[in-house]
Amino acid sequence: MLDERSSGLLMHISSLPSQYGIGDLGWSSLDFIDFLERAGQRFWQFLPTGPSDTLYGCSPYMGLSAAAGNPLLISPDMLQEDGLLTIEELGDGQGFSEYLVDFDRVTSFKKSLLGKAFERFKRHTDKKEFDRFCKEEAVWLDDYSLFMGLREKNGFKAWDQWSRPVAKREKKALIAEAFNLSHRFEYFKFEQYCFFKQWERMRRYANQKGIALVGDIPIYVSYDSADVWANQDCFKLDEKTFLPTSVAGVPPDYFSDTGQRWGNPLYKWIKNKKKNSSVYTWWKKRFRQTAKMVDVVRIDHFRGFEAYYEIPADEETAVNGCWKKGPGLRFFKEVKSATENLTIIAEDLGIITPEVEKLRDNLGFPGMKILQFAFDSDHANSYLPHNYTTTNCVVYTGTHDNNTTLGWYLSDKVSLESRARVTRYANTREDGQIHWDFIRLAFSSIASVAIIPMQDVLGFGEDCRMNTPGTSDGNWCWRCAARFLNDDVCARLKSETEFYGRLSSDEGEIDLA
Repeated sequence: MLDERSSGLLMHISSLPSQYGIGDLGWSSLDFIDFLERAGQRFWQFLPTGPSDTLYGCSPYMGLSAAAGNPLLISPDMLQEDGLLTIEELGDGQGFSEYLVDFDRVTSFKKSLLGKAFERFKRHTDKKEFDRFCKEEAVWLDDYSLFMGLREKNGFKAWDQWSRPVAKREKKALIAEAFNLSHRFEYFKFEQYCFFKQWERMRRYANQKGIALVGDIPIYVSYDSADVWANQDCFKLDEKTFLPTSVAGVPPDYFSDTGQRWGNPLYKWIKNKKKNSSVYTWWKKRFRQTAKMVDVVRIDHFRGFEAYYEIPADEETAVNGCWKKGPGLRFFKEVKSATENLTIIAEDLGIITPEVEKLRDNLGFPGMKILQFAFDSDHANSYLPHNYTTTNCVVYTGTHDNNTTLGWYLSDKVSLESRARVTRYANTREDGQIHWDFIRLAFSSIASVAIIPMQDVLGFGEDCRMNTPGTSDGNWCWRCAARFLNDDVCARLKSETEFYGRLSSDEGEIDLA
């Protein structure tokens, strides 16, 4: 799928236009898929779609579950079409901003609507389809729904602060809690039923239009998640306190002088090559669930499978961490059966060693090329398009962790020397059009696939960046107003796509079989 010369756009679902304060799986997504088709694009890439929490800034990389969907992305319009909400209950969108997501307000609004939909669902709906969904997804859905009910009951405290029998997952305690929380237990299953029903509709529409969905798997999961609570033997945790003994992150780098202390628990990789160890079983389930949702997946922090950075849990920064050997090629051989229906992109950014490159190449995974990284050194920089040695890569102007291209170019992080290299290399002729210069550099490169953040297509500045690594405020909020996805933008993007030979030669429906 990634071996054909083609292109796509990066925009998270939450950033799509919608009157409800956040993009969703309804008309937001369907209209954007139409835009992609008209613009000659082949791929739509977005960020992780798991349930997030305002306690963690609603970061999609700190989800409450690796398998579940984010209920904030459920479309009220589609619920209304299914008879679960009335027009009056939808209201006028409550005057939400079209430029930023106010997660507190959106959460309150969406939860209110979903509560009303659930009560109507219980009273008036044939539940055969719901029961079938719950049975088919029970392998993760039961743990997730109980986790969410318990979290709610315990005032949204992390699971290590629950009663010890429940935190330890003693069978009698779990049975009793499931009984006591049966109403909420069913509600959280209902949320997931709505999410995946709408997701299936959206994916089918995309594939019919010839658009492939590109998802994102963070290598690590949040400590306060159903995954860690339900699979404690997969992670490096203290048996008495349940807390991580060490956490994930990266050493000092381009983004931070003290590194990044992510705080995620680390996997308990088995060294004696047991084929059916719990951590491998968990990953197989994770890949199979991902394959139900997307056509292509980017594995975030791919290098962690070759070697991962371990930080003692009591350290406040990442400075005093150290590298540990990862499971390597053995991991991918072990989970191969679960990845057969997925095309994988390796996020190979940061400190990349020859061993990481060897693992990526042995697996045949395309890596990533970021144009914003191409001008901070001399002509030998591997991110410069003339240094690409293979077509088996995906080129980006920037990612969700980068500034927008215009914002980056105008920032004080770019030296005068680097800015001069940029304008010479891109042959910049028009003020304020550096984003299109970068798009043309990406499209003209030998990389099989070029993915462009929507902010760069629109030429937006630093105030529209999605995330600033190492910070906790103001991230993940950017939204694209509907008027920006207009015919002029669409026509220009298609023209550049066609000029550089990236229009798909195999237009039409994607075969999901």
